[in-house]
Amino acid sequence: MIKQRPKNLNLLTIRLPIPAIISILHRISGFILFLLIPLMLWALDLSLSSPDDFDNLHLFLSSPLMKFLIWGFLSAFIYHFFAGIRHLLMDVHLGDELKSGRFSAKLTLVISVVFIILAGIWLW
Repeated sequence: MIKQRPKNLNLLTIRLPIPAIISILHRISGFILFLLIPLMLWALDLSLSSPDDFDNLHLFLSSPLMKFLIWGFLSAFIYHFFAGIRHLLMDVHLGDELKSGRFSAKLTLVISVVFIILAGIWLW
């Protein structure tokens, strides 16, 4: 007898549980950080090279578009930080049951959003 295969393979219609979404977003934020950290290190090097370069970089980063991009970097960092703490706690078997896993996923999302909003307020 041949087993029935799943018929719905459309990833856009499959409902993932919130812990899975949090985990996927953690990977995406890590990838964003991986791409942006070299750029931030270059800006740090430029800011430390001379006072004129520091002033030019400060002027460049003061534009609204650059503030928005910096906020995006900070958002990825903040989310990755709190989701990473959640993953570390789950590695030592704190919150790895179904009910506590859902709660920690929701808590991670709420804390991240609060800190992301605070970072936006601080930046502007």
